[in-house]
Amino acid sequence: MRELRPLGEGLSQECRDFALALRDLFNGLDVSVRRYAARRYRDPGTLSRYLSGTRIPPWEFVQDLFTDLAERRGTAATPAAIELVRELHRAAVHTSGSPGHAMEILQHQLADADREARTSSVTEDVLGEALLDRQHRIADLEVRLNQLEAAWVTERARADKLDLGLPDQAELIKERDMLQREVKRLTEELEDVRLRGLLAEDRCQMLERQLAMVESQRPAAAPVPDGVPDTPAEPVMSKPCSGPRPKILVVDDQHNNLLAMTAVLAKLDQELVTASSGQEALKALLDHDDFAVILLDVQMPEMDGYETAAHIQRRTRNRDIPIIFMTAMGADPEHSSRGYAAGAVDYIAKPFDPWALRAKVSVFTEIFLERRRYSERVAAR
Repeated sequence: MRELRPLGEGLSQECRDFALALRDLFNGLDVSVRRYAARRYRDPGTLSRYLSGTRIPPWEFVQDLFTDLAERRGTAATPAAIELVRELHRAAVHTSGSPGHAMEILQHQLADADREARTSSVTEDVLGEALLDRQHRIADLEVRLNQLEAAWVTERARADKLDLGLPDQAELIKERDMLQREVKRLTEELEDVRLRGLLAEDRCQMLERQLAMVESQRPAAAPVPDGVPDTPAEPVMSKPCSGPRPKILVVDDQHNNLLAMTAVLAKLDQELVTASSGQEALKALLDHDDFAVILLDVQMPEMDGYETAAHIQRRTRNRDIPIIFMTAMGADPEHSSRGYAAGAVDYIAKPFDPWALRAKVSVFTEIFLERRRYSERVAAR
């Protein structure tokens, strides 16, 4: 079996520790890099970069390694071993600046949003057909009820005989009322599915713009020697626009987190305003204008991110500012759904990828500048 390539130069200690753990797992498979890449339908060059530490793989790749290793050994890894590698992976992601990893994160988010959009579309069709069926049945029952009422008017003298041969009117009315309640429920459910589908489509478009932003920040497509990490490119700046620079409000009760996000966003040439609590964030929104986006931590004392977002949404002058939630609780559906319900346009789990964060902020800043340029053109007419 061909030996693995040596570890890349200039790796941080976190990336080196994770790469060594990854190589130990891979060596346990007793298979070549090319053969394992073919088995998992991956690019051999990308797999080599994962094992040399020059690129951080997604956690799904590490899970595949654990699965294949368990199949070969006949025993699964212990939860403690998996959690240890998980912590190494998180530390490596936090210190890595790979645009490739940022693209993988955004591609996973785009796939999730696209899957939800397609599921909503299918559910909408099913509910629409059910709603149409119930409406047709109600119309049929209304006709039959009208016929019964006409029969009672014209044949009042033979009411007793008709009563023996016609269906029970009370049962028809009961069935109609039940169907009307079901139509109301299906209509509300259909509207909810349509709304979720529209939100998922909006997230798809936003994630596609963010992917395009990351791709524009990547270095030119030149051959990269093995063992040499990707060199970050300068972010693409927005077209010039009159007026002050757009502001970004960063809210986090941890001073180290504020410093980290300020360092990541400093290259975007935008004015950064920081706040260490929900109360300070609300005061900053009163003292400043032209905020393009708000980065809001969820877990804060006294007033958490959800409550702060609710106060922002109640203010007419601030309700249109996009809010991106930042949290260490994970991006599971329960937390992300609560974030979107609170008015957020995006949801990022900590530790965040710097390329992905810059891409998201750049997109919302560009949207802000597009709106300003449009207002200037309208005013100039």
